[in-house]
Amino acid sequence: MISCFLLGNSALGQYVLKGKVLDESNLGIPYADVYVKNNADLRTRADLEGNYLMRLEVGEYYMVFSALGYETREHYMIVRETENVQDIQLFPVKIKDLEGYDFAVKRRNVGRDIVMRTVERKNQFDYNQYPYKSDVYIRAKDERSLTSKGEENIEKDLEDQEDDARFDDVEALKRKKLQQLNNLNMVEVEMERSYAPPNKIKEIRTGYDKRGDDRNLYFTTTAKSNFNFFQNTLYLDDLSKSPIQSPISTAGILSYKYQLVEKIERDTLPTLNKIKISSRSISSSTLEGYIYIQDSTWLVEKIDFKIVKGNLYIYDNFSVVQDFDIYGDSMCVLKNQYMNYDVEYRKEKFEGSTVVNYKNYDFNPQFDKKYFGNELAVTSQEAYERDSSYWSSTRLTPLTPDEQKFIRQRDSIENLFSKSSYLDSVDSVFNKVTFWKVAWFGIDHRNRAKKTQWTISSIAAMIRPIYIAGPRIGPDFDYFKKWKNEKTFDGYVRADMGLLNSDIKGSANARYLYNPFRQSRIGVNFTHNYDLIRSYDAITQVFLRDNFIERTSGSLYHDFEIVNGLYLESNFTYINRRPLPEDTKFIRWFDNALENTEPPKFTSYNALIADFTLRYTPFQKYMREPNRKVILGSKWPTLYVFYEKGVPDFIGSEVNHDYIRFGMLQTFKISTLGTSKYHITTGKFLNQKILRAEDMKYHRRADPIWFSNPMYSYQDLDSTLPTMDWYFESHYIHHFNGALINKIPFMKRTRISTVAGGGYLWVPEHKWTHYEMFAGLERVFKFARRRLRIGAYVAFSDGNQIKPRSTFKVSFAILDERSMKFNF
Repeated sequence: MISCFLLGNSALGQYVLKGKVLDESNLGIPYADVYVKNNADLRTRADLEGNYLMRLEVGEYYMVFSALGYETREHYMIVRETENVQDIQLFPVKIKDLEGYDFAVKRRNVGRDIVMRTVERKNQFDYNQYPYKSDVYIRAKDERSLTSKGEENIEKDLEDQEDDARFDDVEALKRKKLQQLNNLNMVEVEMERSYAPPNKIKEIRTGYDKRGDDRNLYFTTTAKSNFNFFQNTLYLDDLSKSPIQSPISTAGILSYKYQLVEKIERDTLPTLNKIKISSRSISSSTLEGYIYIQDSTWLVEKIDFKIVKGNLYIYDNFSVVQDFDIYGDSMCVLKNQYMNYDVEYRKEKFEGSTVVNYKNYDFNPQFDKKYFGNELAVTSQEAYERDSSYWSSTRLTPLTPDEQKFIRQRDSIENLFSKSSYLDSVDSVFNKVTFWKVAWFGIDHRNRAKKTQWTISSIAAMIRPIYIAGPRIGPDFDYFKKWKNEKTFDGYVRADMGLLNSDIKGSANARYLYNPFRQSRIGVNFTHNYDLIRSYDAITQVFLRDNFIERTSGSLYHDFEIVNGLYLESNFTYINRRPLPEDTKFIRWFDNALENTEPPKFTSYNALIADFTLRYTPFQKYMREPNRKVILGSKWPTLYVFYEKGVPDFIGSEVNHDYIRFGMLQTFKISTLGTSKYHITTGKFLNQKILRAEDMKYHRRADPIWFSNPMYSYQDLDSTLPTMDWYFESHYIHHFNGALINKIPFMKRTRISTVAGGGYLWVPEHKWTHYEMFAGLERVFKFARRRLRIGAYVAFSDGNQIKPRSTFKVSFAILDERSMKFNF
């Protein structure tokens, strides 16, 4: 879609037609189709907000606007020699028009008829169409248990602990209490939540209490995900790989099956219909469960849904239950929300639950114009300091007996653990030097009271068996300190000696995070080591001998956020570059196979290089903590500009060049069809009076077999291209998240998903054009409590310097659990 959009914008003799496709509530319809009647090649697709843009020649057109679940609409347009704007409104398909879709049902489907009545009135029922304030209480917890494999291991651990206890009963008891403490984790949050349609949110957290680790807990804030099933599509980016189509929607009627399983008679209230939903189209419907709908009013009292396994990022199973209060005969207002989720690893299993209570709704709030913005949540320091009496008086859902027992034990143990004598004893156990620490893991030393930790590398980590001039051996040292205000300092030092050449090399780095909210860091780096001429190249080229020189350098760098979403990174480096000594010894066993050559010869020189990167993400959403900022992302692309200056004639610097690069990248979802990502960049040397090989910019050639990050490289570019002049580089990838392959029977159970993409490179100075497409299969596996994605791909490439060809690739990627994203 992106490539078509770019090509469309470059057309000559055509004029812009743009506008917005709106639904019955004047909200944008995501990814609506817009095309010319009787000429479907002239088409475009609206973005997530319903905005569309296309170019047409001057003339008269019948435009067609369509979207799943909405009536298709035609509109007569005259395109003039100017910018033409046309908004269009679409309305849901009428309930009677959906009757023909249920061909498999030979008799009247009562369950579906009831849901249709609700769908017909859902905009009236949905309380989210009005602004409001409400009090919210959240309690999320998870409990760790052992699998059969974990039970086997724990028996051995207990035997070891019993042996230790003969010598030190106190330490054995403490370890046992620590183990009990870590089996259950809990977070409680109290807030005032403000909302204004269509999607403005502001949380003011008045209480926050965390006991244990919140890594596996879900929904500790309402700012990230919104389980509003009265919407057509739910975008739960921190939970599910693909958007979830609601069964209470016009499009949902086409994707789910409905069955009335029970009519619940009540004395004073309308009869309640319990309707079972199940999948009709396994590629788009991802829910199963029950909806409870009143007779005659068609109001929803309860929802009980489970997300079908295979669409979840972290959890193996996830379900959500919602209870509604009925306001009069016209509105369903969320009262309680319960979530249950679990994930099992090889040795342990985590079972979690979250309860969310809503009360004191105010549907006549007075919001200032600037009340809502990019800051979605605020947590004060006082919220973290609430005591047990405060929580006892404010919890909307009482604690269970097990939870009460846990909190008493937790508080009791934490009081014990907070004593300096105990912290010292825990640290003494952690700091104990053992054989395996020395041999493999590394020697750590921690001081909890001072919040410091340092590490000395193990014997195994000291050895670098494969290096440019033979194996090297030497220790490294890490140091870290954190303050209560979230400021941190960390440092790293490494020194090693070459076994072939007996030469000493090393590096040192230190950085200080002085403003955690702005992510402001200052740091220094010193290096005396080998260096690369082409640092970003294929693996087969990086380790060739003609790519290595020596360097001694010192750097000063500073990164900070200027305003929300606007970041500046600055770096100043002074370098002495020199060739490798002529008497340098190498291991030459594989020279013939690698077609290795000798290191380059040149005259040593000094260089002072300054570089700056300015990045901007418009409307970046975030949550404010007392001393830090939690970034939630943005629907807008990130724009950046990079500038590098080789500073001449200053403290002996012998370089003089200027380089600038512009780029844009973005990730976005295409309704239930998957997730797309693109990256576009271009650059040029503005000045190359004294341009050294080490400062030149290269287009990276492809790796054999390895599927490199497609946002920054090509899969079948067979040459490394140094580039001085303007170039155009674009990359695109789309993960279907099961939207295609799930249409094949039983394939959804395999959890295999499809991916496709491509790239285009134009380098005029080399008269080089390269373009490629790729497609592949990917599957996510559990790996050491992380998510490992393995992929296999076929890439097809062509260009003016090569003949059409194909190649096979594989990849491995780990899920970043902070952003809930893979690297591509």
